[in-house]
Amino acid sequence: MAKIRGIEGLSDDQIEIELQQGARFVEYQYCISILVLTFTRSSDIYFIRKGHGSVSKGLGYSLISSLFGWWGIPWGPFSTIASLLGNLRGGRDITQQVRPSAPLQFEFPPAERPR
Repeated sequence: MAKIRGIEGLSDDQIEIELQQGARFVEYQYCISILVLTFTRSSDIYFIRKGHGSVSKGLGYSLISSLFGWWGIPWGPFSTIASLLGNLRGGRDITQQVRPSAPLQFEFPPAERPR
């Protein structure tokens, strides 16, 4: 299970308010190659508030790909380029997959409460 960074101290309600204002959940890709093996992996999930840039958080993952991704034949260069482009575009928005969904709650007057 991936860790979500940036939500420390926030309740589900606060996160939902931030999401309604334009915040999003993002993950970055990185690529590591060893001769004929190429591994593409995802970072932890980052909570990006509206108005905060998401490209800078992906720079470390782009650096990993730049240094270690090219060397796998034949997929290393392709996976490295895909990782770099995705990270430079601000990462992959996965808000819909991560968004906390509050359970429906019904309030019944005391006399009408189901038994």
